[in-house]
Amino acid sequence: MKVFIFGAGFSARAFARLISGKGVAVSGTTRSESRFDLLRSAGLSPYLFDGLQLTADVKEQLSQTTHLLVSAAPGEDGDPVLNAARSTIAEGMPALQWMGYLSTVGVYGNHDGAWVDETSSCNPVSKRSKFRVAAEQQWIDFGEARDVPAAILRLSGIYGPGRNAFIKLDNGSARRLIKPDQVFNRIHVTDIARAIDHLGQARLGGIFNVTDDEPAPPQDVVAFAAELMGVEIPPDIPFEKADLTPMARSFYGENKRVSNARLKSTGFEFCYPDYRKSHASLWSQNNWREE
Repeated sequence: MKVFIFGAGFSARAFARLISGKGVAVSGTTRSESRFDLLRSAGLSPYLFDGLQLTADVKEQLSQTTHLLVSAAPGEDGDPVLNAARSTIAEGMPALQWMGYLSTVGVYGNHDGAWVDETSSCNPVSKRSKFRVAAEQQWIDFGEARDVPAAILRLSGIYGPGRNAFIKLDNGSARRLIKPDQVFNRIHVTDIARAIDHLGQARLGGIFNVTDDEPAPPQDVVAFAAELMGVEIPPDIPFEKADLTPMARSFYGENKRVSNARLKSTGFEFCYPDYRKSHASLWSQNNWREE
């Protein structure tokens, strides 16, 4: 097994740490050499990818790759990896056995708090989520044409070491925004890594929601983390009075409960099925500060 990752961001690096710890060779891309040490610390051999064309070194790595993971944001022109590497993936990867694409539950849009699963309609609100829907279909179609399983992993709100409510409480940026009946799903980055590994090892294709068991109001997570830290719980702020960026406000315009039943049906078990178990673990292990 040899893995190549386009876009070695937060979630992809967690996956790299997991499988490199098992002795799997992992390579991945970044746009800047200044991030090479960060990738190396996660067990990755780093390569540059500018989003436009492949270097000879990247093509050489791809020629030996069995499992391909894509974690790169699409734009108006579509998916940058397919735009730059379609012919290489189609013809220059003889060992390829599986492809994974990291997407977002944002593709579902707003469902007024109702439960959604992989068969639910996609009604994306933001431009970035509309781009994701189009990119998902590109990878599904390409997988069928290439005759290689392509898994679309729709991720909910990502957190873990270095990215969590404790960080915001510690630096004073935590807020408890109150919007009646608003809920979000979340997913610990460790479970994202494990889900990628699970689907890749089994060579499973299709769409999978990678999300926890318990959609919950965001203010409850902040309060729970504050109680664990032994600090004052931030005051309630009515949503309509909150000073938010357009992107942050758009998140609150999408209210839904996301089911993970399909992923579980493949035999996957979550380490962190809800925010209480995961935050308690982060606090007790004292690993919440850094990735």
